[in-house]
Amino acid sequence: MTSFFPALKAFKGYDRRFLSGDVNAGITVGVMLIPQGMAYAMIAGMPPIYGLYASLVPLLVYAFMGTSAQLAVGPVAMVSLLVATGVGALADQGTEAYITLAILLAFLVGVFQLALGLARFGFLTAFLSHPVLSGFTSAAALMIGYSQVGHLQVSTTAALVGAAGIVLLVAFRMVKRRLPGALIVVALGTAATWYFGLEVPIVGTVPAGLPMPSFTVPAMDQVTALLPTVLAIGLVGFMESIAVAKSLAAKHGDRIESSQELVALGASNIAGALFQSFPVTGGFSRSAVNDQSGARTSLASLISAGVVGLTLLFLTPLFTHLPKALLASIVLVAVYPLVNWRDALHLWKTSKPDLALLVVTFVATLALGIEEGILVGVVLSILMVVQQASRPHVARLGCLPGTTTYKNLQRWPSAVEPDGIAILRVDASLFFANVDFLWDTVMELLDKRTDARVVLIDMYPVNRMDASAVHGLETLLEELGDRGIALFLSGVKGPVADIMDRSGLLERVGRDRMALEIHDAVEAAQRYLSG
Repeated sequence: MTSFFPALKAFKGYDRRFLSGDVNAGITVGVMLIPQGMAYAMIAGMPPIYGLYASLVPLLVYAFMGTSAQLAVGPVAMVSLLVATGVGALADQGTEAYITLAILLAFLVGVFQLALGLARFGFLTAFLSHPVLSGFTSAAALMIGYSQVGHLQVSTTAALVGAAGIVLLVAFRMVKRRLPGALIVVALGTAATWYFGLEVPIVGTVPAGLPMPSFTVPAMDQVTALLPTVLAIGLVGFMESIAVAKSLAAKHGDRIESSQELVALGASNIAGALFQSFPVTGGFSRSAVNDQSGARTSLASLISAGVVGLTLLFLTPLFTHLPKALLASIVLVAVYPLVNWRDALHLWKTSKPDLALLVVTFVATLALGIEEGILVGVVLSILMVVQQASRPHVARLGCLPGTTTYKNLQRWPSAVEPDGIAILRVDASLFFANVDFLWDTVMELLDKRTDARVVLIDMYPVNRMDASAVHGLETLLEELGDRGIALFLSGVKGPVADIMDRSGLLERVGRDRMALEIHDAVEAAQRYLSG
């Protein structure tokens, strides 16, 4: 039981020293969730009240099932945009059909994440590399910002209200990050709109009361149409969540279990959908505030959910005169940091291929769309993995004078190659995708070392070999034999030696032509040449 509900163990042995921090963090994040949830619901194309629904039940479920004490689960800008993109292609925003599909989407995302978690498939998110996520996030942030500009362009008054909101939010962030700036701005703007009778679009009547459980059985064509969005939200949402959770856990020496996080997020989305929530995940800004405010256990999340619940029960009438321009200003200030130009500068200095991946994903997201941009990034990531795996680093080695140490000739010009012996080090496991590259590399080396009568391959970095690699080495052995060149090996590890032994390759190479250390293999090769 406790394996699926990690918080139960923490609650049973709760340390009262954490109480003040948990209470402070819970209230702070709960207060922060109210305006943010409503604002992100607008991004998702949902009525604002659904942002509060999405901030209640999912947060409660994650509090019991998640492995992060600081992660604040709820609506986030990125996932909300994906909701608007995916559901908007099937129904008009604001309609009953749209709301039903958005809630169905949360359920399907939950099922997908739960299935991945139970199957221990958390590793699949590795295909969303950091450059892909950075390029996608930056492009999506611009798209989110652009989608909110319309609320500021309704009238001059709306523009002034939105601009005032942005200025105040930035000022609050600069003065004190823990201050509930968004709630203060909402309170001031709502009061001003009501008192002065400002003619700006407002939220209007916000239903009071907790969300009631309901579920509409979907048609199969609806499920099929939503599948691409399900995959995108399921993976992107988890990546955002796990990145935040791990960064915060590292500060406290805690451990995050990726597959259990998938289970927790999946269960949160499923339960949330049953109580009228659109898809959610762990958010960066709220989680950071949760940590800074003193959260040390999941009690903080339960308190945050309590704050949202009390708001739904008693305080929703206060939001009737809330200007939509203010919610737009909250979104604009929240997504601005997501445009991560520093990543591009860093990659310019460190890795041009990764920079290209970031730029292509960024452009594809803006030009083709959210889901298409993710797909382009993932495909390019996979192609880069395949390219790197098929062309591993191979070093040509020589001996440092006066030592028995062998180094890469490109980096150590003083290293000397032994007469008649060409030495290569393969810095990767050998399998079907790269064994031909090894063949080509050996042949190129022999074209340069026409005096070589021995090829020595240092296989210490090789941890695994498949059947294709064994066949490739057998073919290489035959080709070298036809040329009158002997093959020697060094550093062969136990698991690799076992595969070679079972295939008969070990005997064909010859045990006397293998050694643990490169220098020992070189001496054996020199004895072979002198004999």
